[in-house]
Amino acid sequence: MKKIICLSALIISALMLSSCGVGSYSVSSGKEDFGHISFISGEARDITVQVDAADKYAINTVKTKKYKKDRKIKQTSANAVRLSPGSHDISVTNASGKVMDKKVFISAGEHKVIEL
Repeated sequence: MKKIICLSALIISALMLSSCGVGSYSVSSGKEDFGHISFISGEARDITVQVDAADKYAINTVKTKKYKKDRKIKQTSANAVRLSPGSHDISVTNASGKVMDKKVFISAGEHKVIEL
């Protein structure tokens, strides 16, 4: 009788320990599936950025004094353009005309800063 009670207790405790899992879940990590591009200049000004002769974005440049290479620019819709990874033709204009034409390559998760 004592063996049956011990064996039953052992089986019950084994079942209790094996059933206390938290369930299955997945965690994804890594780089985002897009990149950003921002522009800096001597003074903050409004610019229009055209990407691949299709999409136009009205954003602001970041003043050069506020940008330091060891510190990231805060990515907001006012100063950054979100792009898919790959090669893009970028055209920048302001109120006085065309400022720059450039072909850039953006990697996933990258934030590229271009000086005007």
